[in-house]
Amino acid sequence: MTTDPAFLRGMTSNRRDALRLLGLTGAGLGLAACGVKGQKAAPPKQNDVQKYWAGKTKHGHVNFANWPLYMDKARTPLKAFTKATGITVTYREVISEMPQWFGKIAPQLQAGQSIGYDLMVVTNGVEFTKLKELGYLVPLDHSRLPNFAKYAAEIYRKESFDPGNVFSIPYQTGLTGIAYDPAKTGREITSIQDLWDPAFKGKVGMMSDPQEIGNFGMFAIGVDPEKSTPADWKRAAARLQEQKSKGIVRKYYEQDYIDALTRGDVWLTMAWSGDIFQQNLSEKSNLKFVIPKEGATLWTDSLMIPKTAENPVDALMLMDFFYLPDTAAKLAESVNYVTPVPAAKQAIEADAAKATGADQKSLQQIAESPLVFPSDADYAKLRHYRTLTTAEEKEYNTTFQHITAG
Repeated sequence: MTTDPAFLRGMTSNRRDALRLLGLTGAGLGLAACGVKGQKAAPPKQNDVQKYWAGKTKHGHVNFANWPLYMDKARTPLKAFTKATGITVTYREVISEMPQWFGKIAPQLQAGQSIGYDLMVVTNGVEFTKLKELGYLVPLDHSRLPNFAKYAAEIYRKESFDPGNVFSIPYQTGLTGIAYDPAKTGREITSIQDLWDPAFKGKVGMMSDPQEIGNFGMFAIGVDPEKSTPADWKRAAARLQEQKSKGIVRKYYEQDYIDALTRGDVWLTMAWSGDIFQQNLSEKSNLKFVIPKEGATLWTDSLMIPKTAENPVDALMLMDFFYLPDTAAKLAESVNYVTPVPAAKQAIEADAAKATGADQKSLQQIAESPLVFPSDADYAKLRHYRTLTTAEEKEYNTTFQHITAG
């Protein structure tokens, strides 16, 4: 089924909302994975990077593929980029879920044909791993990414799914933690174990996505998801089954946990940071979002260049432009997710100082929010999804899918 992007824009306020409406998540990473096969590529060496970029020059245009609702409607950052560089940008919201996108572009990349885009935003997970392993991505020339080198937060230089940012740099990121209504829980929520507390029987919401719920199962048993083994997956699944069997979970949600939380159907639930921030900002609700002491998930939507890109230099210049604090600030102001550029906070504060009324208050809330600018202590508790090979994907999903079925 194809969903009209105009319908999505009318019904949703951000990229994660679009996915929830479709019954998907940015972490829904392989339930319909494409079966395109290819020769696994060797990791690029430094001379491979130099060889690729040697002689390549600016062409004056970029074709950019992104998710719906992932930039302000005026395309302010892109207009600023064109003004600064003279490079025009064709921007299209053509990515609605990762398996579908991978299935569309993989045959063309395998055949060495252009996919029509020089730059795309891909979520960390199975499809990203496949693109990398099959040699479908351009290794980045970091000598041409001075803004990334200067302004990127340290955590984004050592992400487990792409160590050293060989193929990607983050566009926006977000957190999967716990949201709760303090008026209902009667106390602060601080731990993953609160999701197993019999005091909240029938009032707990969990996500149905295997990687999301798998991560929380592993936090519950004290395992770092990024370093987990199949044996850990089974122990985590047993812990999640215990939670289900005792009737603590009301429902495994795909798209409507926010509604359930605001109605009081659940009192605490797994949640995405941007959803809770926007709910409180737009509806003036008093929901709280917490990074549990055991850990929470940091998901990343990254910028990368497909190997058949026709304008790779221009694409790389745009990637770096997103790391200017003023540019990163404009993105954070419009989408309200975690920016990989800490210095954007000062830029948002400067924008707030020039604004008035409700606009000023909104900008101040964004600048002050730990859901947009996590502290160092918060970052220390964040982990990514387990990087799954194609062979591991089926076992992982099978282990956790039976929990949420039925």
